[in-house]
Amino acid sequence: MPQPRVRLVVTGDDFGYCRRRNRGIMECFKAKAISNASLLVNGSAAKEAAAMTTRNKVPLGLHANLSEGLPVCEQLRVGSTLVNKDGFFHGKMGIREVLESGHINLAEIDKELRQQVDLFCELTGHLPHHMDGHQHVHVLPGIRDVFAQVLSDYGIVYTRIPVEPGLHRCNRITQQLMDFYLQVEKDAFNSIDVFQRHGIRWPDVYIGLTTMGRNMSVSTIQATIENAIATRHAKQHRLLEIFPAATARRPEDTILTMELMVHPGYSSFPEEGGCGQGPDGFSLSADRFHELETLQAPKLLKYYEQRNIQLCAFSDL
Repeated sequence: MPQPRVRLVVTGDDFGYCRRRNRGIMECFKAKAISNASLLVNGSAAKEAAAMTTRNKVPLGLHANLSEGLPVCEQLRVGSTLVNKDGFFHGKMGIREVLESGHINLAEIDKELRQQVDLFCELTGHLPHHMDGHQHVHVLPGIRDVFAQVLSDYGIVYTRIPVEPGLHRCNRITQQLMDFYLQVEKDAFNSIDVFQRHGIRWPDVYIGLTTMGRNMSVSTIQATIENAIATRHAKQHRLLEIFPAATARRPEDTILTMELMVHPGYSSFPEEGGCGQGPDGFSLSADRFHELETLQAPKLLKYYEQRNIQLCAFSDL
């Protein structure tokens, strides 16, 4: 059997968000359309998701949540800097605004992250195979340092660095969303040294921002993967030109590791699911089901086979 050209971790995020999300993620896993999942331990269906993981041997990581719903640590639900007047996290943009204003207590971030890791272990019986942040909060200034220390202390060696090749050239994303993604990318770049100092690793390439929701199709996934492969090989060729003795192997002979972030599922019912304050707009939309159908498309699964792309989990890297 030929050596795989790419080892691709296809991660279904937001496992545990609601029962319909759990159902969709499990369908994709059983169809070999995803190879990994990421658990929201404060999700309304987290216990069910953990039980499904155990029964079906789903490789699982922690999708640490500091932006949506209720903190896991009950002491932080009243009067802490992590929550608003109603006791909920500040939201995707709200946490960024509060953090920028200097009003986030990083000791409270540390406490909440450790409680989420502990709850993950309680639910699953093992440490997360990887840990990243819901809505990319793990790369935010200040939070990234706390996050890296928690990973190091627990011995969790893999995270996600959301820097996607070709993001700047993507013309199918609204300007508002692109502005957010570019800020995420900037924060991610600034996180690299922090995670490296703590011995934390991540796949060679991350993709998934430009293929979310309605922007996902078999062709966009294929194009994004092909662009990532070409970009990586071009960089390696340039390195060889500068340092000819750097390696005896051509870039085409090396195995590229890659993570594709996805969000498959069935649309949430109103007032059902979420992380303590009901489902958000993305979960209520048809985008989740669109991703589910696209990821299971025979044409995409055939593409992986033809291009010698091996789906795997973080625990396989």
